[in-house]
Amino acid sequence: MVFAHLPGTARRHWVSTMKLIRMRFLTGKTTVPEFHTIELSIKDDIAQLTLNRPDSANAMNTQMAEEMLALLTGSQAPAAAARCIVLTGAGGRAFCAGADLKERKGMTDSVWIQQHAVFETLGLALMDLQMPLIGAINGAGFGGGMEMMLAF
Repeated sequence: MVFAHLPGTARRHWVSTMKLIRMRFLTGKTTVPEFHTIELSIKDDIAQLTLNRPDSANAMNTQMAEEMLALLTGSQAPAAAARCIVLTGAGGRAFCAGADLKERKGMTDSVWIQQHAVFETLGLALMDLQMPLIGAINGAGFGGGMEMMLAF
């Protein structure tokens, strides 16, 4: 796993943070009443999930990852209303520019580890989906955005 290179204390913290996040999101006990960084539409059994931060080339911040997790794994999961998910980016400039580096500026190691655990959990959730995931790539993908593109 990604955390294998971390020193002992950081690794233990990362693993415990991952357990908390998995328990929080994968049990479906967390809901997000309204989304600010993603959009969801469902039509004809197809859910379209749009990364909606076009001013930042749809760069993934912690809020976006948490909203996606809540949507994909929580009580608001579209599985009951859709047969597949189409993932795309808003604005046409970029599908996803990867992690939002402006958000990371000034983060402590502890906060970064927590953010990384959310991102890692999102990646696992995307891989574990019980329905087809289709990438409608409508622009550039960098870093984590490229990783998502390669998963389709």
